[in-house]
Amino acid sequence: MRARRVGRIVGCGLLALGVTLSASSVALAEDAPAAGTSALTLVTLTGPGTSAGTRDAADLLARQDAVLAAIGAEEPVYRWTTALNGFALPLSEAQLALLDDQPGIAVIEPDEVRPLAGRTTSATVRGAAKSPRLRGGAGVVIGVVDSGIAPDSPAFADVPGLGREPQEFTGECAEGDGWTVGDCTRKVVGARWFAAGFGTDRVRSSESLSARDVLGHGTQVSSVAAGNAGVSVRVDGRDAGSFGGVAPQARIAAYKACWGAPDPADDGCSTADVVSAVDAAVADHVDVLNLALAGGNGIDTLQRALLGAAEADIVVVGAAGNSGRTSYAAHASPWVTTVGSAVGRMSRAVLTGPGGRTFSGGGRPAAVRGRTVLAQDAAAPGVSRRAAGQCRRDSLDSRKVARRIVVCRRGGIGRIDKSDSVSLAGGRAMVLVNLRPGSVTADFHAVPTVHLSAAAGRSFSRWVATHPGARVRMTRAGGDPGNRRTAPWSASGDPRGPSVKPDAVADGDAVLGALPDATGRTWGVFSGSSAAAAHASGLAALVLAKHDWSAAVVRSLVAGSARPLRGSSVLAQGAGALPSRAPTAHLALDVPARAWRRALRQHTLADLNTGSLLLTARRGTATRTLTNVGTRPEYFSVTARGFTAHRVSIRPLAVRLAPGQSARFTVTVTGPTTPGGLDDGELVWLGARGGVTRVPVALTR
Repeated sequence: MRARRVGRIVGCGLLALGVTLSASSVALAEDAPAAGTSALTLVTLTGPGTSAGTRDAADLLARQDAVLAAIGAEEPVYRWTTALNGFALPLSEAQLALLDDQPGIAVIEPDEVRPLAGRTTSATVRGAAKSPRLRGGAGVVIGVVDSGIAPDSPAFADVPGLGREPQEFTGECAEGDGWTVGDCTRKVVGARWFAAGFGTDRVRSSESLSARDVLGHGTQVSSVAAGNAGVSVRVDGRDAGSFGGVAPQARIAAYKACWGAPDPADDGCSTADVVSAVDAAVADHVDVLNLALAGGNGIDTLQRALLGAAEADIVVVGAAGNSGRTSYAAHASPWVTTVGSAVGRMSRAVLTGPGGRTFSGGGRPAAVRGRTVLAQDAAAPGVSRRAAGQCRRDSLDSRKVARRIVVCRRGGIGRIDKSDSVSLAGGRAMVLVNLRPGSVTADFHAVPTVHLSAAAGRSFSRWVATHPGARVRMTRAGGDPGNRRTAPWSASGDPRGPSVKPDAVADGDAVLGALPDATGRTWGVFSGSSAAAAHASGLAALVLAKHDWSAAVVRSLVAGSARPLRGSSVLAQGAGALPSRAPTAHLALDVPARAWRRALRQHTLADLNTGSLLLTARRGTATRTLTNVGTRPEYFSVTARGFTAHRVSIRPLAVRLAPGQSARFTVTVTGPTTPGGLDDGELVWLGARGGVTRVPVALTR
């Protein structure tokens, strides 16, 4: 465990990278864009970077030079020596052939552009926000690899009460278009940007060639993780409550490696740029590293760079991705805390028709009563029924929608834009209906709004069509805002992978975050596993601010504090949904920093002392080691829950551990008792002082 000293932060200075840099913004579409490619090849040499404490940078550079000379290559675009030993450069087919014959090469892969893990974004908030806490995270730096940051947002203001300053962080402040050294403060303590992989010829013209965020994704992620507490939120001149990040006293270092292209389908993050950002963040000594990008297969170049971050005692958090129907969760490596999305906590609303017929959906509307009209039946002269049905701007006939509740179809334009159209046409309220399976939201609209699922939307639309002129009442639903569940689009783990993924899930639906002025709004909501990962990063900062624990212990405590969600398998939710507060348990599963690479080299990643178990029929026994990280002796007992097709036994069933003391336990699976494929459950360790630690277990054939 490393000591975290308290003192003054290193001042922001100029950054000299010695590489070609470029930039742009990142646009988030309803669906993630397809990955692209760049002209670079990524080459990783065997062995760790300097972050493992066993190598010297000069030695690594000499090894790189020898390989480059052997294949007749020019100076690389990027060199990496901290998180890993490698480089990125354009290579000819002949040079690639020579490279294959060189000794000491671990990975050769073409650069690719990966999508961000933001599923949807909206420049409007969903209603009154609440600041969960005023303190937490002081002295901790969260490095955010994303689309940059808006330093002038009140969420990142240099306000009193930020608490003690980080001692170990040594990052710098890279100047660029729209960014000066003065934009780094006690809150935004560092800024770097990387775009040689993405390429200056691919960026859109509206971007700032600096760490400044133009579109907003990086700003939203940073604010959720560590935005200031008690910040007033105003939308369209209306008070929408107050805001605060999960760890409001934590500092932020922005590493801009994600860019936008003229065609939003080409937006994303070059792996070469991302790896360079990770290498810089490790060299800067961030405490937590957040990555909200999807893509990648197996233990690739990026995962090896993140291994270097774990070896440097950094808590690494990655987004699982939002392509749950087509791909497995990103960041399969066990040294990354991979976070998926949970939904269901949004505010609910109810539509009530004559006779008591009700339709329930997402929303926070004021009480409204009025007659309804299908938008496609209220098309303005010369406008198609399709355009009117989607409530596009100027598509509605104000004579037909005035003071009516307008039923709009999802698609074509943004959700919020539809309510703007209804408002401009004189509509009283809006019912937004999905046309196909997908999430519903509780956005803060221009008029009172209820958002219905595809099934409820079809039913309500048919009811409106057969009850012309009927009056409907729109109200907020009382009681529980809804049952949480894993989002259907959140990527699940690979049952053949080295470990259970995701490690946990967190709220990823209509999450409030700050936006840069360039978007035309200062606040907005976004959905996707990027929001969930930001939540987990904030929780890690809360723990680090209070305890001198290793990154592996922090990861174990954060994931183990989750609570399981009904109806979701372990490979969809990991340990379950993360809490809103820092974990209080004292039982952790630690992994020595050097164990990660040894297990990778020996192909024994499944044997690491991680806080989850992925077992097959051929391997029905596993051993883990628990450590009491508390300050008092404590008695811990365990039970197995949730398994339906196998017998799961644990030995011993109870242990008494003094502070710092460890004990091994063995899990044995027998059966199956009933036919079936996947079976899963959890081991629940209860501490005498009230702490609960969950270890998810997935059993595959």
